[in-house]
Amino acid sequence: MTAAITAMITAVVGVLGTLFSPVLAQRLTVRQRTEEARLVGEQRKFEERRAQYTAMNRASRQFHTLLKDALHRIRDDVYTEQERAQLEEARLDHRDRYAEAQMIVPERILQASRDLNRVLAAGDAAIKRLDRGLARDGESVERALEDLRAADPCLDTMRELMRQDLGVTD
Repeated sequence: MTAAITAMITAVVGVLGTLFSPVLAQRLTVRQRTEEARLVGEQRKFEERRAQYTAMNRASRQFHTLLKDALHRIRDDVYTEQERAQLEEARLDHRDRYAEAQMIVPERILQASRDLNRVLAAGDAAIKRLDRGLARDGESVERALEDLRAADPCLDTMRELMRQDLGVTD
């Protein structure tokens, strides 16, 4: 190879490098921005899920607690209108959190929430019948309290699945 050919090849490579440098830099920048946007989106989804799990857990536990309280107060014949209103508010909050969760949480967590919801809804229905004096055959406050205990493992399962989904390990 002659010096002229070597110089020409060097010049062509230099010119091509100069021409392609901005293109390569732009592609690298686009890739970086795409990755950053993906990471921000994942973080946003994680935060939404965590907030939803917190709200669901809180609403479910509050509803459960107020159901138990209502049964004790019905048994003691001291159940008031204010407590009925609190229970209804907790029921509606629980329902709303469940409806919101249906849009963003994985199916296994929705299934755990459904299992819990069945127990809580049955307890709520029993309380309303007992409070109105329309108990079914064999239905009593003690029986309703016993049935409501089935919510405890459901609450624990739902919480554990949520924690696993968030990556919380002990």
